[in-house]
Amino acid sequence: MTEINKKLYLGEDFLKPLFYLTIRKFFGWMIRLIWINRIEGLENIPAEGPYIIAANHSSYFDFISLVSVFPKNIYFLTAEKFYNSKIWYPLVAGTGQIKVDRKNPDKREVYDKVFSLLEDGKVIGIFPEGTRSIDGKLGRAYTGVARFAIYSKVPVVPVAISGTYEILSRHDKLPVFKKNMLWYKRQ
Repeated sequence: MTEINKKLYLGEDFLKPLFYLTIRKFFGWMIRLIWINRIEGLENIPAEGPYIIAANHSSYFDFISLVSVFPKNIYFLTAEKFYNSKIWYPLVAGTGQIKVDRKNPDKREVYDKVFSLLEDGKVIGIFPEGTRSIDGKLGRAYTGVARFAIYSKVPVVPVAISGTYEILSRHDKLPVFKKNMLWYKRQ
């Protein structure tokens, strides 16, 4: 694939909204119907401006649950392994997720990308635990959310996701047909 075709396929800025629209309109209704039981606090999400979503992370399903119900495009910090996966690569690259090489101690490129997106009024999504839960319980959080919020002076919207570990834990190959719940910041 040529470099130009690769860029077009993987979602230059003008194609990213198309990837999100496809997820929301063509898969979002199915995800909400089959797996999402209830959404609370969506009215508390800022209508405009940049902000950071900070959510717990129990499952691969967390990302798709948030993207399918959230009114704005979310740019998540994403582990390098998803960029190295033939299955995940088109989705994470096409939606503009921020690649984090966990083995590289120099995170300047990640910081630059996050601050650039926030400056452009975008929404950043972070799973503060850095990886999916091993046992479904909340893990130890890293300080990245606080650091990004302090330096960029943008609000943090805490999100609690319940039930996704039971739908698709890190040990499962296929999702279980069970409803989960998304809770957004309450006033």
